[in-house]
Amino acid sequence: MTCSMKDLNGKEYKCFFELTLLVIGGKWKPIILYFLFREKVLRFGELRKRIPEVTERMLTKQLRELESDGLVHREVYKVVPPKVEYTLTPIGERLIPVLESMREWGVEYEEFLYDGEVLKGEGYEKK
Repeated sequence: MTCSMKDLNGKEYKCFFELTLLVIGGKWKPIILYFLFREKVLRFGELRKRIPEVTERMLTKQLRELESDGLVHREVYKVVPPKVEYTLTPIGERLIPVLESMREWGVEYEEFLYDGEVLKGEGYEKK
């Protein structure tokens, strides 16, 4: 059976797996989603501190895409200085078991590569 091409908000895909990868694909989106799940509410600067390798421009771009795709909610407070908080939406929260499965696979893959060992490093403890 051949899947036909679909278009959803400018995202072209043939199957649901491809759609999922279009929405969460990239280096930073899964990490952003995971931190929002763990912390529940984060401001832009707090996300930058947790992911120091991401540039401000890229973090802004990824957050906008996640918001546009309905996975992240952006709350702007009318205060001085401006305050913006990010949280997961209910559909964004539904991705967490997928991301946790991906993390667990990463643990297993590292063990495979290093003969059953998990390399030491902050934040890389085995669950």
